[in-house]
Amino acid sequence: MKAIDVATKNHVSTDDVIKICKDLGIPCTDEQSELANDDVFLIEKKIQIIKEQRAQEAKKLIQQAELKKKIKLKRKVHVAKELKKEAEEKEGEAGAEAADQKVDKEVVERKPQAETEIKEKDKQERKDRFDKKERHGRPKDRFPRKDHRKDDKQKPKVEEKEQRHDRQHAPAIVEKRDVPVIDKEVVDLQKRQKDKGKAKEKDKEKDKRFLKKEKEELEEKLLLLKRKKESQPREAVAPKEIEITETITVGDLAKKMNIKASEVIAKLMSMGVMATINQVIDADTASILASEYGTEVKVVSLYEETVIKLDEEDKPEDYVPRPPIVTVMGHVDHGKTKLLDAIRETNVVATEHGGITQHIGAYRVKVQDKYVTFLDTPGHEAFTTMRARGASVTDIVVLVVAADDGVMPQTIEAINHAKAANVPIIVAINKIDLPEANPNRVKQELTAYELIPEEWGGTTLFAEISAKQKININELLELILIQAEMLELKANPKLRAKGVVIESKLDPGRGPIATVLIQNGTLHVGDPFVVGLYSGRVRAMFTDYGEQVQEATPSMPVEVLGISGVPSAGDPFQVVESEKYARQIAQKRQELVRLESAQKIKKVTLEDLNTMIKEGEIKELKIVIKADVDGSVQALRDSLQKLSTGDIRVKVIHAATGGINESDVMLASASNAIIIGYQVRPSAKVAEIAEKESVSIKYYNIIYDAINDVRAAMEGMLSPEMKEEITSTGEVKQVFKISKVGTVAGAIVLTGRLKRSDKIRLIRDGVVVYDGKLNSLKRFKNDAGEVEAGQECGFTLENFNDIKEGDNFESYQIIEIKKKLEDSSRG
Repeated sequence: MKAIDVATKNHVSTDDVIKICKDLGIPCTDEQSELANDDVFLIEKKIQIIKEQRAQEAKKLIQQAELKKKIKLKRKVHVAKELKKEAEEKEGEAGAEAADQKVDKEVVERKPQAETEIKEKDKQERKDRFDKKERHGRPKDRFPRKDHRKDDKQKPKVEEKEQRHDRQHAPAIVEKRDVPVIDKEVVDLQKRQKDKGKAKEKDKEKDKRFLKKEKEELEEKLLLLKRKKESQPREAVAPKEIEITETITVGDLAKKMNIKASEVIAKLMSMGVMATINQVIDADTASILASEYGTEVKVVSLYEETVIKLDEEDKPEDYVPRPPIVTVMGHVDHGKTKLLDAIRETNVVATEHGGITQHIGAYRVKVQDKYVTFLDTPGHEAFTTMRARGASVTDIVVLVVAADDGVMPQTIEAINHAKAANVPIIVAINKIDLPEANPNRVKQELTAYELIPEEWGGTTLFAEISAKQKININELLELILIQAEMLELKANPKLRAKGVVIESKLDPGRGPIATVLIQNGTLHVGDPFVVGLYSGRVRAMFTDYGEQVQEATPSMPVEVLGISGVPSAGDPFQVVESEKYARQIAQKRQELVRLESAQKIKKVTLEDLNTMIKEGEIKELKIVIKADVDGSVQALRDSLQKLSTGDIRVKVIHAATGGINESDVMLASASNAIIIGYQVRPSAKVAEIAEKESVSIKYYNIIYDAINDVRAAMEGMLSPEMKEEITSTGEVKQVFKISKVGTVAGAIVLTGRLKRSDKIRLIRDGVVVYDGKLNSLKRFKNDAGEVEAGQECGFTLENFNDIKEGDNFESYQIIEIKKKLEDSSRG
């Protein structure tokens, strides 16, 4: 848009537009200078601000004029009142003169009597003076001493003397005149005038304060505008290197590079990226953009700010042996619960506490003066969720297999869970008291899963027990201690406590409570900590017996109170240096979760595989296979494993028959694997859990489709390539502005065919100013579906009216092109 067009649109002069461009640092020399859309936006905002300022100044001038008018009116009213008062005073004086005339008349009538009274009074006064002179020997009345105490008594005599010398007024008549009444009216008048004078002064002070306040506000606004203008960088130079996260907004990137946001947006548009100041772009786009200004971009991980930094010294000599942590797993009907109850009951008898222990998800038993910690969440939520969060909690897995039933599907799942966690397995062959028990058959079946007894030349420990009859329970506990000694489990109790959440809940009376298993260090009451997305300070701790304790050592499970929220099972627990630092870490983690949710960051899918391989994140594709029959399972397993190459390997971590269940989903989540279902489907609940855990499930009815999809994913060729195809080009010849329609472009199609359904890109001076959809397309006055090359047409753009004569346009379509794949086994 030209400068003169901006001036016409905003009803200002061209000189004003040029001056504003100069203030904003926008190149503009004359009225024909071309301005970018972002510069026009800034100029119009500046014009709006100036108009508002001028409107405010005009408003103030009007207010001042009205104020002066009011003051002038007040003065007129005051003058009128003064004139009225003077008239009233004159009327009062005329009344006084009439009264004087009446008195004079009375004086003339009473003059003989008054003269007689005066003579008698003078005679009496001479007599009194003579008597005084004779008594005191000197004329006291000639030079009388002033006596203030007698002033009030002497005053009437002085007045009588003055009246005696003035023969125009008789003393008797003068006393009858009502002079005090006239004096009182004068005093009241003076008082009213004085009060009005004070009110006038108050009004003047009020006006002065109002004008002063208005002046101060105006000066403050001018100062802010001046500071804002001074704070704008002039000829800023982009730095050589900046640090950004995986994503960044255009505005933040502009700030880091010391470049105007409008310039960054224009550069992105020239690169074919339509963006706004709040648009989020990835690190690659930001790197390409920054390289245009000679700036190198360093990508900092979002997760680095959420990692707890510890400054403790971990000395090897401080490590001491710790109790083992054991998880009991197995098939539902093989006596797993009975075994846990038998171990618990044995422990209760052996301890001095007596009674039944409180269930908190984990507990300890004492074996030969040593403790063993058992987790009461075998193989499901706690175990696999902890694996999914990278926490290796369990030291030993006790696999319970019924002697009469042998290896079952859930037994195999338990074995896969233990191997995925890289945890040693102790096999407990249960129900040996039954007549149909066959422990040797169980051992033989387990050899297929690399669980070979020591007596057969293997390394796996076996115990033949009966949980119901409590046979060989102590032998099993001894094997656990032997395995623990082989593992040489140690921890440093001098460090700050570190652990993992076994389970959590919200208690109505005590608030959020978490059962925490201490893995290292010692936890004390009052320690500040971070657990998952929350922080807190330990208010109280309770053991599995319900006993309140002041500290918890390694491998000890405790209930912890004092958490700001309810954490999830498997969340890491870490004591930090201060509660303030704990809150900061928790807040950053919550912000990270929100960002990941907004960006829809998910676990691996087939579509993401190629990207992850390129970035070196994975070297193998883990798969869980579930099919309707065993033959399909074996066929899929063998076919997918044959796709492995030297660069990437397919690893089937679990394959079984039956529907996709919760355990499959949790195993895939823990191992970052993909589930392939062949002619099977999950239940609605399992599908919901898979969606929550972001586990990808692929369904197939043909084996070759599954094989081809995995091969395509390994080569990074699964998703089709999106390609842009130019369908036409043209030029805008004329522009028409129609009310209720907007700006209509009269154009000619130069090449190709312009279709109503195509997307269109408007180009001005080599810069893309619009990229979107056609709102309408017409030939003459009729709607057109398409326009051939060489034909003229008219069109409007969706939500865009800034079309200029001479603008070029090109229409395009986005088409999908599937890449051709080669057999990965070749070459």
